[in-house]
Amino acid sequence: MTDRPSPHLLQQQLQLWRKHAPFDAMAEPALRQLVESAEQVYFGPGEVITQPDDGPARQLFVVKSGLVSARHGLAELEAGGQGWQYEAGDCFPMAALMNERAVTATYAAEGDVFIWRIPSTVVREVANISPPLAAHLSERVLQLLALAGREQGRQARELALAEQSMEKPLGELMRKKVLTVSPDTPLELALRTMAQRRIGSVMVVDAQQRPLGILTRDDVLDRITLPQRSLQTPIDKVMSAPVRTLSSHHTAQDAALLMSRHTLRHVPVVEEGRLVGIVSERDLFAHSRLSVQRVGSELRAADSVEAVIELAPRIRELSSLLAGQGLGARTLTGLIAHLNDLLTERLVLLHAEQLGLDMTQACWLAFGSEGRGEQTIATDQDNGIVFASNDVERDRPQWLALGAAVCASLDRAGFPLCKGGVMASNPDCCRSVAEWQEAFGEWLGQGTPEDLLRVSIFFDARAVAGQEDLATPLRELARGPASPRFLRLMAENALKWKVPLSWRGALDPEEREGPNGRESGLDLKLNGSALFVDCARLLALAQGVEAVSTRDRLQAAGAAMGIEEAEREGWAAAFEFLQGLRLKVQLTQQGEASNWVAIRQLNDLDRRTLRVSLRVAQRLQQRLQLDYLRN
Repeated sequence: MTDRPSPHLLQQQLQLWRKHAPFDAMAEPALRQLVESAEQVYFGPGEVITQPDDGPARQLFVVKSGLVSARHGLAELEAGGQGWQYEAGDCFPMAALMNERAVTATYAAEGDVFIWRIPSTVVREVANISPPLAAHLSERVLQLLALAGREQGRQARELALAEQSMEKPLGELMRKKVLTVSPDTPLELALRTMAQRRIGSVMVVDAQQRPLGILTRDDVLDRITLPQRSLQTPIDKVMSAPVRTLSSHHTAQDAALLMSRHTLRHVPVVEEGRLVGIVSERDLFAHSRLSVQRVGSELRAADSVEAVIELAPRIRELSSLLAGQGLGARTLTGLIAHLNDLLTERLVLLHAEQLGLDMTQACWLAFGSEGRGEQTIATDQDNGIVFASNDVERDRPQWLALGAAVCASLDRAGFPLCKGGVMASNPDCCRSVAEWQEAFGEWLGQGTPEDLLRVSIFFDARAVAGQEDLATPLRELARGPASPRFLRLMAENALKWKVPLSWRGALDPEEREGPNGRESGLDLKLNGSALFVDCARLLALAQGVEAVSTRDRLQAAGAAMGIEEAEREGWAAAFEFLQGLRLKVQLTQQGEASNWVAIRQLNDLDRRTLRVSLRVAQRLQQRLQLDYLRN
């Protein structure tokens, strides 16, 4: 480093620096510390200033005069292949410096360039006392997250196009539950069943499930009504026969051509001559008709449990389509939760009607991700019931029966039963208003670590169906106040999950057996988005924040704590990037691996942004460590 500048020269340099952000907003002592620590250096035309091979960034460069280009990395991706350019007052490499990693581009002088360079230790020290500098350094993280979000949208659009491809096999499109009858079935029975199930066709099969014919809603007028057929007529007298079939390996294009050539609206799908499914014209072109309004209307109008369950796959189809249209993770997860709410509400009301229960006396609750409005495509159940009662032990069995029925139907609809038993079919999750109030009071005042592990998601409670007012006392209690002891337990719980980064800031994946053998990867929920969820829940409870969603909790609690907007937005953006990455993975794989991503699957941008997002989570955990676990 050069000798400290004279007072006169120092004033001149301070004036130069104050011409540019963020230095113009910095307090005099903080800016002076930067300027006094800065070393002025010269780079000739084409000379490299810093590059990936130099190792972790140890200096912040501030351009005094001239032009610097950044190429061969994220710079070219973000700037359409032209790279970034830095002129007087610009700083680099902020993200690499803050995350203690090597730069991702090669920075070189375009002509004669004079630069101030400052050691990273000094930059971090000053950033800790200067909010304007800290916010400016965080902005590069936000830029990277925004860029990754755009790239996620592009990849989702490609996936959506593939999903809608007419090359998709019928085995993935067909409806496997087909209404079938024998040839001697009376028309009245067949038509009544079609009406009850709200379906447009019935297949006539023999004892070996081989298709003999088909009767559709469009056939009724010409073959039954106008000829005035008796409803006791056997269906084989009016069915269309023989039927034209395809195998599950045929494509949507094959089915579309068959329908066009023979004026068909339904194509049975067979394997070895046996009926295994059916594809309708509606199935083939469902993507063009999918909308949140349409799916929502169909869920509200469903008049049977079976009808609701059959509509469940359309939520995933719509999610894929909307992701392909570039919808962000926050909006998309909110829409998924909204449609799942409608599906759940319809099942609750239908089962309550079957059991003769009055839903003005109870409320169905959503916990966890559904309660927060953050459900991704692959999710299990977290639900409960709060009911009004003057005789709890007398009334509880009927509400447990409702819980068991609804949870079973949700399982059939693609929402697996909760392995931890957090479901309305469990007495611990089916309580009266007074019982829930007593439980929350005990947890907040004197809960044990074991309690916390079981009940943390209850603090995300939200009313879904029934008498919503019954859930109000729970939401009020979920805002606290909590005892310092309980907050400490929550902090310990939030910090038990390690951020998967090495001491050098690199991704620290775990090994798992996969379809391609053992491979390195990460659980994007357990070691990703859940880190933010736990931190946000604690901060919201500590600050008395009413918000339920993770983003809103981070923003509101952070503001109450006096955290700068740029840092709060960095928390939220990192969480939403992880949610978006989870959605992208879930659109391509299901089951237990739905949150697992192999590192080899990630492109360069996603890999880097994942590392940055996890670094943000690490800093958030460090804040909890200091605020709640300090001895």
